[in-house]
Amino acid sequence: MENKELTLDSQIEAILFWKGEPQSIKKLAGNLNKTEEEIKAGLEVLKGKITGRGVELVFNNDEVMLGTASKLSPVIEHLTKEELVRDLGKAGLETISIIAYKGPVSRAEIDYIRGVQSNFILRNLQIRGLVEKITNEKDHRSFLYRPTFELLQFLGVSRIEDLPEYDKVKAEFEQNLADNKPVEVEAKVEVDSTLEEEPDAESLNNNI
Repeated sequence: MENKELTLDSQIEAILFWKGEPQSIKKLAGNLNKTEEEIKAGLEVLKGKITGRGVELVFNNDEVMLGTASKLSPVIEHLTKEELVRDLGKAGLETISIIAYKGPVSRAEIDYIRGVQSNFILRNLQIRGLVEKITNEKDHRSFLYRPTFELLQFLGVSRIEDLPEYDKVKAEFEQNLADNKPVEVEAKVEVDSTLEEEPDAESLNNNI
């Protein structure tokens, strides 16, 4: 499927707009009969063209989608906050922070970091579309949790690495886990919460 009347970046934009959901680089290449390198180059052109507009490209691993511009995050947050964070509680924010900075991460690691079982809150986050479960490539009998595009948009970032002090916090997670030391979790999402905390959940500082 190739349209010679439109530039590659315009074709990519049209597909992302029509699909309205994440598309892998590989799938875009197949749909447009291009190489993955050509698609990546087209995405860079598109990224430049839409800079300063109401939408932007949101990347998550090898997938990309069109999302609202991060500068509009206060407006989008105001419109969606009540629906997304209702009943999450501090435990939910804590778990989101772990998955955002440490993910993909196993449930066992989340439980270890938090010091309590996380089954209920993980299911809650999945239902709300904020985190997703993927197969662990190192052990196909287990799963890992990672942020979704919806979470990235809610946090107002176009890629997970744009979170505050991402490299520093991620490195601290890795080092402390390797040394079997307690990990102090600080929530990075500023929200109002109506759900009572899970028992034994650690206190969080609500500063984005």
